[in-house]
Amino acid sequence: MPIIAGSLKDELIRMLEEDETEAKKRERSELDRLAAPLGSSIVLFGAGGLGQITLRGLRKCGIEPVAFVDNNRALWDKAVAGVKVMSPESAAAAYGRKAAFVVTIWRAQGGYRFSDLVKQLNALGCERILSFGYLFWKYAEAFLPYYAIDLPHKTLQQSESILDAFEIWGDEQSRLEFVSQVKWRLTLDFDCLGVPVDQGQYFPDDLFALCDDEIFIDCGAFDGDTVVDFIDRRQSRFQKIVAFEPDPRNKDALNECIANMPPGIGQKIEVHPLGLGARREMAGFDAGGSAGSSLNESGETQIEIASLDEVMGTLKPTYIKMDIEGAEPDALTGSATIIRKYRPILAFSVYHQFDHLWKLPLLVRSFYDGYRFFLRAHGQEGWDLVCYAVPAGRLAETILPRVGKTEELFEL
Repeated sequence: MPIIAGSLKDELIRMLEEDETEAKKRERSELDRLAAPLGSSIVLFGAGGLGQITLRGLRKCGIEPVAFVDNNRALWDKAVAGVKVMSPESAAAAYGRKAAFVVTIWRAQGGYRFSDLVKQLNALGCERILSFGYLFWKYAEAFLPYYAIDLPHKTLQQSESILDAFEIWGDEQSRLEFVSQVKWRLTLDFDCLGVPVDQGQYFPDDLFALCDDEIFIDCGAFDGDTVVDFIDRRQSRFQKIVAFEPDPRNKDALNECIANMPPGIGQKIEVHPLGLGARREMAGFDAGGSAGSSLNESGETQIEIASLDEVMGTLKPTYIKMDIEGAEPDALTGSATIIRKYRPILAFSVYHQFDHLWKLPLLVRSFYDGYRFFLRAHGQEGWDLVCYAVPAGRLAETILPRVGKTEELFEL
């Protein structure tokens, strides 16, 4: 693909000028165009969580895949949910020219980029290979929304907000990431997404430095992984950590993690078994004991929700991290007073829903317009995408010379 010099904003405007009616046609037709003439027969490449989600959705639509394919030898010649799992070689020999291979592998880590999987199947002679996303577009009622994937016309409907959000990014790297992410939402072109940054998630030292009086609030503390990462960096040189984790099994793992820390550190960590939102209430929750535990109206577990503004009381947070599986909008709203009064560093996930990429930074700006915003991808292909809002007084010296530039090169 050629590199074209120009303004990233011009490129963004061009993408958002697509006619909404044409986008809707593209949503319905792209799967058939890419799979033709083999679209009546589908092989799912990846028998893990996403593959099984795809299988369940296809069955709701009256479609039965002919097979699963997986690189895991332990699954070969077995059945997953009644569908045979084949090796890539066997599947290519049997169906390479008879079926469309739909890649159902998409995850933050592990080295499996879509382009790598396409090359693997191409080398085996498979003729039609496409992302699960196009299938999700065509059968949207069964599949969408799914994390940051939704129908392109919904992105076009929010063009004004997207262009507004483009203006707030504090450096070229953030603007390029933002435009690439918008392009991916419109096209599902995984090649437009770059590689993860070489900086620690939630603690990128090129943006800000942690300090000795840090009061770190970990919203979505899981099993203590981010708390441990913070302590690895600070040892005992911090004031306090407050961790929120509503999943009972995760909370137990978090407490066990803290119990094994030196007393001088563990006694400065406080755990709350609460979810975070805009107000005090009870809510349904899928408590799976995993990093993906999340609010769900039909969830069997009921958890208590509270706002940070209420729970923090007189405590003055200096750094708030949020990775709470899509509940970030309400949780940020419930932190508005803290944000206005104390202006803590914020790190919040913007990949759990397609429009969080622009809605959440704009929401934070509405609380306090003195932040500098940065966008960093810590995972592959849209995963672990984090927005950092840093008050001017906490910016790292290394970022200051790069703040404010507006021109870029963009790969069409």
